[in-house]
Amino acid sequence: APDAAAPAPDRWRPWRFRMSNDVWGTPVVSGDLLYVTSFEVHALDVGNGRRQFKTRDVAWAMAVEGGRIHASDGPSLYALDATTGAEQWRLSTDAWVYALKADRGTVLTATRGGGIQAWEASSGDKLWEITGAQSDFETAEAGPVIHDGTVYVWQDARLRALDARTGRERWSYPIGDAASCGGVPVRVTPADDGYVYIAAGTRVLAVETGSGRVRWHFESPAVFLSPPAFAPGPAVTGGGVYLADYLGTVYALDATTGKDRWRIATEARSSIEPVLVAVGNVHVGSGSALYTLDAVTGTPKWRFAAGGDVVGAPVVADGRVHFGSADHVLYTLDAAGGQLRWKLATGGEITGSPVARAGVVYACSKDRCVYALDALKGTGTGNRART
Repeated sequence: APDAAAPAPDRWRPWRFRMSNDVWGTPVVSGDLLYVTSFEVHALDVGNGRRQFKTRDVAWAMAVEGGRIHASDGPSLYALDATTGAEQWRLSTDAWVYALKADRGTVLTATRGGGIQAWEASSGDKLWEITGAQSDFETAEAGPVIHDGTVYVWQDARLRALDARTGRERWSYPIGDAASCGGVPVRVTPADDGYVYIAAGTRVLAVETGSGRVRWHFESPAVFLSPPAFAPGPAVTGGGVYLADYLGTVYALDATTGKDRWRIATEARSSIEPVLVAVGNVHVGSGSALYTLDAVTGTPKWRFAAGGDVVGAPVVADGRVHFGSADHVLYTLDAAGGQLRWKLATGGEITGSPVARAGVVYACSKDRCVYALDALKGTGTGNRART
């Protein structure tokens, strides 16, 4: 679970912090600090927006984990103390780092030309390395996945599950090459039910995490650009596997059998973000609209049209759904009924996805600003303390 934000003062006020350079991606909130990548890493106080420190290096990729900021400027990898910004270690990589993740003391990088490396987070010592992997789609979103001590890598037309610390193969599955996967990257979602859910072109598979045994296989008419979303619990309460293909058809699959419980058409969808399942609803950004469907029945509940394409993934907290758009606006809607509660017009396209923590929603914009807003009131202020 993400770290809870520190209690805010009684009279907290929304704030905005303007960078001197472009800001990109999704902000990261950990404890009482917010981290954002510009041409440097900036650490801002979540309570008042004051900058605590910034780095001297570009961070094209960043992960905050275990009290450290792990980042790469492309040809090098480095680690900083997450509280002070002090450098802990730095090393040169053999090729340009295009993806970076951190989990349970292991830093995972993917480099141009098919390299995958694992590093000890505390020291930067190399744990293992492989080549010839993930080379068809070298983007951060299509890179390898690390979860709960296992790394999932697409290599030689197989999906391989490797031990995160040793690189030893636990199992592999013949998922196929790029052509057999519809010319789109394989997308992987490890879940806490002991299975990993895989979208490979028009196919969806459930594979047992420990053994690699395939539990079920589902075939759709169109390819999936985004990874599956898993919701725990029985189907009668909205549990299952949910995903949308590029035509905008949303599927609800039974997590046990893989049978589709329902499928609903929205509109053409170029987003690579998974659908969001929260409080019995499925929220999906398709084109310039946000659709909300009943997770159990698939019944459409509401549709909200923005002024531009939905950017990133929506986030739901405290009965509100927040999302950004290419029309430069951050929207907040009632999650149950879809009514607009407030919106904030910025000076640029919203980047990445908003983050909601402890009654505050954070978002980045191409106007070079980071915004922190009251999740219920927007720019309104109040006397309540958030916990």
